[in-house]
Formats: sequence, C-alpha cells, structure tokens
Amino acid sequence: MIDRLPHEKGFHVSWDQIHRDARALAWRLDGKGPGENGSWKAVVGITRGGLVPAMIVSRELDIRVVDTISVKSYNHQDRTEAVVTKSPQADLMGDGTGILIVDDLVDSGKTLELVRRLYPKAQFATVYAKPHGKPQVDTYVTEVSQDTWIFFPWDMALQYVQPFRGRD
Repeated sequence: MIDRLPHEKGFHVSWDQIHRDARALAWRLDGKGPGENGSWKAVVGITRGGLVPAMIVSRELDIRVVDTISVKSYNHQDRTEAVVTKSPQADLMGDGTGILIVDDLVDSGKTLELVRRLYPKAQFATVYAKPHGKPQVDTYVTEVSQDTWIFFPWDMALQYVQPFRGRD
C-alpha cells in the first residue's frame, strides 16, 4: 500500500451535495426539539464550517434565531488545542436546552467536546462524522473513515488533479 497525504484520500463535497446533506440533517432533527411540537429555540453554527449547514437547517426548520460560536482547533491542516474565540449570546444559551449546535464535520471530537462542556443540554448535529468524533454527536447524516480528508466547496477551486492510481 502506498502512503498517501491527507488530500490524496479525499471526499469532495459539492455545493449541491452539502445542500442536500444539510437538508437531510434538518429532516432528522425535525420535531425532535423540546419545545412545542418538537420545536427548537435556536440554531448555533460552529464557525466557520458549520455556518452553511446551520443556515440550511435553520431555514428548513423555520428557526429564526441563529447565532455562532467560534472555535479554533486547526491551523491549516494541523490540529491544535480547541479554544473558543467568540461565544454565542449568553442569555440565549443557558445550559443549551432547546439549542441545536451545528457543524459541518466532527473529526477528532475535540471541538464538540469543548462546546458540549459549555452547553451540556444542547443537541449536537453534524453533516459528516468520523469514528473518533462520533460519540460527541447526537445526530449526523454520513459517516466517513477517520483517514479521509473532506474537501468542502468553500475550500475548493477548479484545477487539474493527478489520478489516484497510475502516477508517473
């Protein structure tokens, strides 16, 4: 087996696919909240990757209160200690009851672990989940292997890519 760089075992997600998958996430969350008729109080997107799915989930579930939490745990492709750099509105959050916290992906689980400590009663949802991070997520759409690097459309540009096999 040839050793591969993270980007060489990539799962490329298009704008259409992230939209479909985030809508599927919303369908799984529909009617599952603690409010009247299973409603949710608010959606909080984890920046930056969670912003697009959070917007789609909030639209699909007709949730008008949307906030963000900024957590930095990557420096380019290198993991660092997760730290909150921007908190959501404190009076909205409480212990997290009725709050959907949305991210694009759970990888190691360190980001969600930090946020879960802050808001233990929140519902944590991601579009994609890797095995190491899955225990931190309540709801997700697609599981990918731990060694797969997901390329989101906001990180992409059109360019030539070497074939997976048969390189010179």
